[in-house]
Order: sequence, then C-alpha cells, then structure tokens
Amino acid sequence: MLSVSAAYGGDPSCIGAARHLAVGFFAERKAVHGLPVSERAMGMTQLVVSELVTSAVKYAPGPVVLDLRISDGAVRVSVWGSDPVLPGVAAHDPQRVGRHGLEITLAVSQAYEVRREPDGKHVTAEIALADDLGGIIAGSPTT
Repeated sequence: MLSVSAAYGGDPSCIGAARHLAVGFFAERKAVHGLPVSERAMGMTQLVVSELVTSAVKYAPGPVVLDLRISDGAVRVSVWGSDPVLPGVAAHDPQRVGRHGLEITLAVSQAYEVRREPDGKHVTAEIALADDLGGIIAGSPTT
C-alpha cells in the first residue's frame, strides 16, 4: 500500500498545500512505481482534497490531517478535522451560493464514509485511478 500524510495548521493556505501534496504524491508514484494514474483521477483527487480540506478549515477550528492511500486501483482521500458534526447535503436551492462540496465529492467518488471520533471526525472518499471500469467512468452516474 502506498500512502502519504500531512498535518496542517488549519488556516486557508493549507488548502493549496494539500492539493500540491496530492499532485506530488501521484507524480512520485508514477515515476518511481510506474503507477498508472489517469488525468481524470488526478483532477478528481485534487478536487476532493480541496473540498474536504476546505470543509475542515471552515468548520473545524485547529489542525487538519490529510491522508492519501493507494490500494486496489483507487486512492482513498481521508481528512480529519476537530468538528464532530456529520456533514450533510443542503436542500436544493438554485439561489444558494457555495456549500456544494459534499455534493461534488459524492458525485466524483466511488465510495464515501464519515467516521466520528471523540476528538472530531474523519471524512473519506475513494476515487478510481483508471478511467474505464467496465465501460463506466468512476464517479459518473450509471444509466
């Protein structure tokens, strides 16, 4: 299993740093291990990292921990923050600006879970590394 973790102070600058960590993680795995990672997977991972870290920074005061793990053809993006409140999808409102992060994450992920802990919560999303999973792009709705 290939993984990397980083702890951040929780200020908004850590959002870009977390995305940068994801790009570097994939680049190293491709160069050193020959791991095939599609451009879509790279982009979706950066998007999910950005959304989960942004949520932790916004709602959980204090440090944020990001963990990336590659296993079984997917990357698991896990973010810990100190807020134990479980996230929820906001009611449909065409006038709403923002607060779409969970909707975006659910749309592009194969799997999603939230685990509450005594000192906060872990939010985890899984993204396929390959574009073709039996003819279906990971994260896309099936018809």
